[in-house]
Amino acid sequence: MAETARIRSADPDLVDHRVYLYDVSWEDYERFLAVRGDNHRPRMTYLDGVLEIMTTSSHHERLKTRWARLLEAWSEEMGIDLEGIGSWTIRNELKKKGVEPDECYFVGDNRPEAEMPDLALEVVWTSGGLDKLLVYAGLGVREVWMWMDDEITMHALRGSRYEQIARSELLPALDPVLITDLVNSDSSQAEAVRTLRASLRASRAP
Repeated sequence: MAETARIRSADPDLVDHRVYLYDVSWEDYERFLAVRGDNHRPRMTYLDGVLEIMTTSSHHERLKTRWARLLEAWSEEMGIDLEGIGSWTIRNELKKKGVEPDECYFVGDNRPEAEMPDLALEVVWTSGGLDKLLVYAGLGVREVWMWMDDEITMHALRGSRYEQIARSELLPALDPVLITDLVNSDSSQAEAVRTLRASLRASRAP
């Protein structure tokens, strides 16, 4: 956590920047998305008339990519189907909520024809911002994993709100401590993936 704070304090360009617009109608939110186009930058979150526009830092982007590569390598090693759809814009006009995860996935037999992904990953690199869990709960995403201050927390949807859980219910075989350590390690992304694969293969060796 100290290293994370040092990096962010060393250069203001390495933080996520947010702008908020208030009393934004759903139609205006849709117009903002259309004008921005399909590259998902800047990222937009909509919650009951409030629009958050966020430009993510390079550290944020590298961290979320590292995390995604590790999760996808884990699923391949374990033989589990994981269908990634990146920062897909998830929204629901009736709920007045919209969000763009760092990464999101369908798990197992759930296919992309479903309305909502099963799992969303969120990196909180710079504190503040709209309550993403409130947005995800309204949209019905089954699990949200959040990285903040060198820790990964997992949240499972219970009715209309999330409950923090020790291990994923979608991917119960996944060791969150191992993934957290590799996300936070100083190694390159490729080396972290190789370490993960070697660890998993060693654990299955006779």
